[in-house]
Amino acid sequence: MLSQLGVKLALGLLRLFALLPYGFVARLGDGLGWLLYQIPSGRKRVVHINLKLCFPEWSDERREDVAQKHFRHAIRSYLERSFQWFASAEKLEKLVQVDSEIDLDDPDMPPTLLLGFHFVGIEAGSIFINHALHRQCGALYQPMSNPELEAVAKAARGRFGSDMASRADSARIVLRWLRERKPVMLGADMDYGMRNSTFVPFFGVPTCTLTAVGRFAKVGHAQVVPIIGEVLPHYKGYRLRVFKPWDNYPTGDDDVDARRMNAFLEEQIPKMPEQYYWVHKRFKTRPPGQPGFY
Repeated sequence: MLSQLGVKLALGLLRLFALLPYGFVARLGDGLGWLLYQIPSGRKRVVHINLKLCFPEWSDERREDVAQKHFRHAIRSYLERSFQWFASAEKLEKLVQVDSEIDLDDPDMPPTLLLGFHFVGIEAGSIFINHALHRQCGALYQPMSNPELEAVAKAARGRFGSDMASRADSARIVLRWLRERKPVMLGADMDYGMRNSTFVPFFGVPTCTLTAVGRFAKVGHAQVVPIIGEVLPHYKGYRLRVFKPWDNYPTGDDDVDARRMNAFLEEQIPKMPEQYYWVHKRFKTRPPGQPGFY
């Protein structure tokens, strides 16, 4: 955990980086990621375990290539918080392309859950969707261990008109937002433990998966619109991809609805496997009686 001095130094560097050319900061993060990948670490081990579980058919060479590229992307994403948190709206507009299958300016948009996925561009996509929608949104965030860092992150993520709420206090607030026709941004593809979760396959591995998305959609009579923040090649910025709402969702069956989310990811991840957040211990919680992977 960062000390208070470390947090202040990190935030100061991010504010400084926001003043520099994006390409320079992106390349700096890429190089730092390459350097850190050369050092044995627990997170590097997690990446390899996850890739081997999800893509057992890959050769060792293929797995090594994707693991290194992902590590570079992951470290780079932290430096790029500088632009995502502190750059002006005008600068972000130049960095983010929006590719939407729905009308983001629709004044009659029904209650909507914007389902974000943990690709390395999720921060850029989650922040910019509020700007692209031109309306007040709601968003959930995961509390941080450092109060100062959490306050800065919360302000940055909500700076384009988004109300922010802690994931721990989410249910009542999300339903109120949906009744008010505020689009609600949330992410559900991480391992948060067994509470409000079920085990369904993810690349063939029984995976602890949140059931909250289907439940919110059912109670709030909301459509579910997947969004993905993609990092563009050649240090050109990001693409925010907004998909069509899922048909026949929710079904009312928690397992079926959770499986739908994982199946969507199984379609999208192979298109850019180096960008999914493999440093996360996605398979940490195991079914009773099964040994851990990490």
